[in-house]
Amino acid sequence: MSIFLAILIGGLFGFALDRVGATNPNNIINMLRLTDTRLMKIILGAIGFSSIGLFAGIELGLIDIAHLSVKDSYIGVVVGGALLGIGFAISGYCPGTGITAFATGRKDAGVFVIGGLVGAFLFMINYADIKDSFLFEKISSGKVTLGLVEGSSYPSLFDMSGSMTGIVIGIVLLIIAILLPLKIRG
Repeated sequence: MSIFLAILIGGLFGFALDRVGATNPNNIINMLRLTDTRLMKIILGAIGFSSIGLFAGIELGLIDIAHLSVKDSYIGVVVGGALLGIGFAISGYCPGTGITAFATGRKDAGVFVIGGLVGAFLFMINYADIKDSFLFEKISSGKVTLGLVEGSSYPSLFDMSGSMTGIVIGIVLLIIAILLPLKIRG
């Protein structure tokens, strides 16, 4: 049942990505150039809305925090994120939008997906050589949160409830999404 639910949710997410124009690399590149911020407004609004929903659900007892986990932070995560961002800016695709664009028939997205799979394969076959490198050094003991997570020993950046931090960030992102002009440059 869970695989069916994952496929259903993934299909709906892909449909939503295509409907808002995130499968068109020109829309992504224009967003990054700040010449058309419609997609940025949608992304910020979705993250803000989801953040408020998740953390309000936790505060109201509707969501069990035990189902959430804080992943370790490594230097390699920062390096990988920078590489992903560079690839995102060059290609106009991230993994989700690339796969969805490929599913809609874009040939350039197929090249992007193949490149991502080759990169993952190269990482996999070289993992033994890099697993003891600086890339796997933990950042601030590994598990760090923005706010205090009740019932955990995770260090936090702010001395505030993690749920309240998430709600405040969600509200800020929604406000930015609403106030962001359609074009900043150009």
